[in-house]
Amino acid sequence: MSQKPYQITALPGDYIGPEIMAAGLRVLRAVTADQNFDYTVTEYPFGGAGIDAAGDPLPKETLAAAKASDAVLLAAIGGPKWDGAARTPETGLLEIRKALNLFANIRPTAISPVMQRYSPIKNEDPVDFVIVRELTSGIYFGTPRERTADYALDTMRYTASEIERVARVAFEMANRRHQHVTLVDKANVLATSKFWREVVGRVATQYPAVTLDYSYVDAAAMKIIANPAQFDVILTENLFGDILSDEAAQITGSLGTIPSMSSGANGPALYEPIHGSAPDIAGQGIANPFSMIKSVAMMLTNSFDRRDLAATINAAVDQSIATHIVTPDLGGSATTEEVTNAVIQSIQESRVSYEPNHV
Repeated sequence: MSQKPYQITALPGDYIGPEIMAAGLRVLRAVTADQNFDYTVTEYPFGGAGIDAAGDPLPKETLAAAKASDAVLLAAIGGPKWDGAARTPETGLLEIRKALNLFANIRPTAISPVMQRYSPIKNEDPVDFVIVRELTSGIYFGTPRERTADYALDTMRYTASEIERVARVAFEMANRRHQHVTLVDKANVLATSKFWREVVGRVATQYPAVTLDYSYVDAAAMKIIANPAQFDVILTENLFGDILSDEAAQITGSLGTIPSMSSGANGPALYEPIHGSAPDIAGQGIANPFSMIKSVAMMLTNSFDRRDLAATINAAVDQSIATHIVTPDLGGSATTEEVTNAVIQSIQESRVSYEPNHV
């Protein structure tokens, strides 16, 4: 009996979103050709496109499709067109994360040899680490929350189960990488951080091969700049992870090359570039597709266990960068289509073996 095709829900989104989604799906078709990978992709409106199509950033049909799929690909959402909307495109992103129970955000940071010239960090040691950020709790979601003329109040709240489940994601990932987890917190000040140390410490006993150490968030911010090669897997709560993951992205030299993944215990994971919808260049054909293409590779690795196909994509992206077939944001003159063509040509010309430390 043949396996049913994998179901992939694609959310092109807004401005450059459809342009880079088209590039990512072209690469997916190329890398899976004759590779025993049967799938279907269906596109749905989301974000500003959802508002335009259905009056809501997360239309019911879109959410139903996402829930029924094996993986979700998101390009980019938002922009000035919907600034006055009662429900902004970004509201849809928060809602789909909640609906799919996506509690862990995984953001890889690597400076490959071909990206070294773009990086502001000049480090002889290889930089390749992952930030695992708790995504659905903490101060962004805690109650009570209030504001008066004289004061404002936010609440950072975590339960043991919320910490345990994201900690397991980090330790499982470390087991597949270099067996080192760094918990980033502010345990010298915050009660929630002290609680994180207690809970994560208990989880760590179930992973004897993984080394666990700790860093205060201010020290971690300095280490990411001064010596990023010391990290393997960084585990942290929502607010700290939000800040540190954007800091870490800067040391790679380009936001246009970084994918991300949001996952839960069950159901589909969501894969997306870390950059925005770039209204200023939409429609010009010069959007950098690498982050979207690498999000496809991340999906193949984590949702479908096709590390061979992911490695082929990553090698093809590196080849395009090495030969300077890149968009203007990386100092090149190639269009989105030309970059995508170069990646596909590299895929068709060669296949590479899986490198275990890729995420």
